[in-house]
Amino acid sequence: MTEPGTAETQDLPAIAERGAAAAPAASRRTSLLVTLVLGGLTAVPPLSMDMYLPALPQVTAALHSPAATVQLTLTTCLAGMALGQMIVGPMSDKWGRRRPLLAGMVIYILATALCAIATSAELLIAFRLLQGLAGAAGIVIARAVVRDLYDGVAMARFFSTLMLISGVAPVVAPLIGGQILRLTDWRGVFVVLTAVGVALTLLVWRKLDETLPPARRHSGGLGQTLRTMRDLLADRVFSGYVLVGAFAFAALFAYISASPFVIQEIYGASPQTFSLLFGINSVGLVAVGQINGKLLVGRVGLDKVLGTGLALTALAATSLLLMSAGVFGPVGLVPMAAGLFVLMASMGLVMPSTNTLALLRTPHAAGSASALLGTSTFLLGSVASPLVGIAGERTAVPMALVQLSCAVLALVSFLGMCRPWQRRGESNGSTAGERTRL
Repeated sequence: MTEPGTAETQDLPAIAERGAAAAPAASRRTSLLVTLVLGGLTAVPPLSMDMYLPALPQVTAALHSPAATVQLTLTTCLAGMALGQMIVGPMSDKWGRRRPLLAGMVIYILATALCAIATSAELLIAFRLLQGLAGAAGIVIARAVVRDLYDGVAMARFFSTLMLISGVAPVVAPLIGGQILRLTDWRGVFVVLTAVGVALTLLVWRKLDETLPPARRHSGGLGQTLRTMRDLLADRVFSGYVLVGAFAFAALFAYISASPFVIQEIYGASPQTFSLLFGINSVGLVAVGQINGKLLVGRVGLDKVLGTGLALTALAATSLLLMSAGVFGPVGLVPMAAGLFVLMASMGLVMPSTNTLALLRTPHAAGSASALLGTSTFLLGSVASPLVGIAGERTAVPMALVQLSCAVLALVSFLGMCRPWQRRGESNGSTAGERTRL
């Protein structure tokens, strides 16, 4: 087995051919196209969510449904992605990465096309659930492929690179969605998503080789899968990182779910202005992620980076709550947008660090570990979605309160379960040289 964090390099086919001897390595020869494909797979959730956001008020009017019901189209899609990862992740440990991924993407295409022809809010909710179940394959298997290929500092840097690629999705998706609404109605958004799904599926079929050789696959059935999940969750530190990522994502999704109504209904912005602000915030997330990957990783401990990101999230959520509650008097769009920018940008520190620190502990079951990471984040995100609208559409207090609660819970999980100060001399699967920086 290759020592994690070594400088050994190879491409995707070489890893597949090495069979049981293959271990995650700090590869620096992964082709640009494969990197783009993996980034595209991680972009499936933001594409499915964010391109649709500017259309939420229009869907509410077109389907004659209240805002709370239409927000369930976000919740069910997110819940589907959570459940789908629990199914697809262990499948990829058993059957390899390619087959479950291709099957999921084909179903995603069909479900997205059905969303475009939905005639009621109930049908749209059902089709969005199926879309989420199938779309889960992209994100959970992309993380598992990264774990197959990388370890240690190299994995943290590659996750930051993926954030650069997948981060383009939340930047351009609302902008595209806003422009689609200028040309057609909300159904056109799902037509475009269907086309994106077809293109991505063809790229996966043609360009993404298998990264999990047969000798490293699990042969057990449901019982073995459940035992693997149990063993992973029994690791206090791993479970701590799972909760940190889940609560941080819930704070982010509270923004994603509520911001169309907060920005457009409360502050009177147009769909195009909302899309522009959402894009700026996404640029902040991507920029901070790149600063993390290029400047901090390898120089500053991952736990320190994660703690800083969580503190910034809590600070931004606190300021948003104070502003929305009127503590500073009437507040315009610019201060609120600034607070939302800081909250979203801080995720550029939190997300890559959480994924890396969790997956470093689970080289033996990357698919299942990726599934637990993804499922927990999407489940808590789906819970945050209806909570932000509990007081109606005329106040941002519920959104800010949910964000602050999630930020505090993420910090509590980090300090109470991960306890990085107790693990400074402990091997996290990194080499001695890396251990001092992790």
